[in-house]
Amino acid sequence: MTATSTGGARVDHGVVSGTFSLDGETHEVDNNVWVIGDDAECVVVDAPHDVDAILAIVGERTVKAIVCTHAHDDHVRVAPALRQRVNGGSGAPILLHPDDREVWELTHGGPDDEDGELWDLDLTDGQVITVAGTTLRVLHTPGHAPGAVCLYAEELGAVFTGDTLFNGGPGATGRSFSDRPTIEASIRAKLFALPDETVVHTGHGDDTTIGAEKANLPDA
Repeated sequence: MTATSTGGARVDHGVVSGTFSLDGETHEVDNNVWVIGDDAECVVVDAPHDVDAILAIVGERTVKAIVCTHAHDDHVRVAPALRQRVNGGSGAPILLHPDDREVWELTHGGPDDEDGELWDLDLTDGQVITVAGTTLRVLHTPGHAPGAVCLYAEELGAVFTGDTLFNGGPGATGRSFSDRPTIEASIRAKLFALPDETVVHTGHGDDTTIGAEKANLPDA
């Protein structure tokens, strides 16, 4: 686990491994887990693969929310289980953009399923989540998935992009629920409006910066 900090808030990071399945294909993947907060409270970004590994990053802190950047199974598979185990078992809300309902239901079912489990609160574009004196602004960035979001932490000089933007360019499209022109438009409108020096914390792989990625999406 690694950590970076600015003032009272810090970003803790871990990597967990598992699978991603969609459209009849399954792939082995390593997912980044990002935990934003201080020694007392935090927000968890995505819930992939392994509850115990995520809890090891959280430690004894109060989890204010589990924020899902999108609903592909490698980002939400253990979200309901994590919800039940944080905060001494009292739980924390799962937040997801409602445009990803169909994608979420592929993993966790819907309200009409006997064993279905839903998220708790909807994310909206421009919404602000506050943790440890730091604000996370929700940017709706569809394309990789209809409800994909990024979280911009201006005070930390960072944006958490899930699978919308990677080190090397836009996230994958070509699968169900995704669209290349849409993700490119999202990146140009929402992410490339951020300062070039903004650090991009991705859902998979290494960090990058907004300025570096402008070169990987021509005509931006």
